[in-house]
Amino acid sequence: MLQPIALRLQPGQDLKLELDRLVATRNIDAACILTCVGSLTTAVLRYANEEKAVQLTGHFEIISLTGTLSKHGSHYHIAIADGRGQTTGAHLLGGSKIYTTAEIVIGILREVNFLRTLDRQTGYPELAITQRTISDKEYKNGPARNTEK
Repeated sequence: MLQPIALRLQPGQDLKLELDRLVATRNIDAACILTCVGSLTTAVLRYANEEKAVQLTGHFEIISLTGTLSKHGSHYHIAIADGRGQTTGAHLLGGSKIYTTAEIVIGILREVNFLRTLDRQTGYPELAITQRTISDKEYKNGPARNTEK
């Protein structure tokens, strides 16, 4: 069963930081981005097979945001378009700032855990999916909320 969460980020908020904060605060083990529309003034990206990040500044529409989210580590990809419609896509990194809004719907996957474990073949922490058993109470009420600050 997929449990949706909808949120809107405000101007100046860090897109990646706020998504990571959401899964930590709500104690989410596994989720995915269902949809996102919005805009950025700063995009910090890492292009495919590149080590260094690039920072783009201007006004960008978020064309697509995809990702697997977990309190154990998340992974996001984004596509953005500039004022002429030129589109670029890459890994989303911290420091990407909202311009006017980011309207996001996330789906919580309560039957699985998303973990990040070192993959010897790639050399990176990659997604490891495990099944989980949930109680009837948790199934009805959603994941437990982490109340620690």
